Amino acid sequence: MFDLHRLRLLRELKHRGTLAAVAAALSYAPSSVSQQLSQLEAEVGVPLLEPVGRRVRLTAQAEILVAHTEAVLARLERAEADIAASVSAGELTGRLRLASFQTAALALLPATLNLLRDRHPGLRVQVRQLEPEVALPALQARDFDLVVAEEYPGDPGPRPAELEQQDLLDDPLRLALPRPDASLSSLAEHPWVLEPEGTPARQWALRECRSAGFEPDVRFETADLLLHLRLVEQGHAAAFLPDLVWCGQPPSVPLRQLGRARRVFTVVRRGRGTHPAIVACRDALRQAAARPDEGVSPRTPPTPSGAAPCR
Repeated sequence: MFDLHRLRLLRELKHRGTLAAVAAALSYAPSSVSQQLSQLEAEVGVPLLEPVGRRVRLTAQAEILVAHTEAVLARLERAEADIAASVSAGELTGRLRLASFQTAALALLPATLNLLRDRHPGLRVQVRQLEPEVALPALQARDFDLVVAEEYPGDPGPRPAELEQQDLLDDPLRLALPRPDASLSSLAEHPWVLEPEGTPARQWALRECRSAGFEPDVRFETADLLLHLRLVEQGHAAAFLPDLVWCGQPPSVPLRQLGRARRVFTVVRRGRGTHPAIVACRDALRQAAARPDEGVSPRTPPTPSGAAPCR
């Protein structure tokens, strides 16, 4: 029988990339991690790591072992969830680690936390703002229990078998205009603010502009959508903004409908979705998204241009 602790270290190495990263995440010395993996190699009887410069990578046999380890850990996650559900009598305790991207955090998390505090005061919720491209690998590495993520039109992200998704809402995307009479094609010579290169939001925005027949003049680049808004308000740039930006207040700039929406969803590790704390958090997120005074109603079409989407 293989040692489960050592199998987990091998899995951690696959997700974190280096022995030093595994050691830092688990508060071990790198030499201890290396020693444990050497012992696992002896147990398995085949090489599991091979040197690549100053680093190591998993062999084909190690990849097979990690795949089986993922299945075992998923069953253990399900067992933990089943046990928690069997003893839960409405009062939840323990810790729930949640990661969310910026606009969902601003629009949904305050109401979500209020609901959880009222219903489960013994549940300790820890929140970190992270973009999905960082948060989802961290979820796989067990740094978080639940992630609120986004997916832009025409750009579905990877769906690892060890993760489970659940839709939360569709968030309409609109053109934020420097003047009320502008159209997308009329902004070919106007400065733009877009998210950083390589992000799904940037790729989608470029496709929208190119479909209108121009390459945008990107003067400003930031992942902070509130800064996007400020630049549009002051007439420095045009932008694409999601409705979640406006939660709690009417739009402060002219908007034009695009008939596009990004998908907002929650993600957990496979087998974890029935854990009472996860169920409670997902339920609170759905209620926060559905409240007229808090955000966008789930699975609703875009509101008319210029209307306040959070009202």
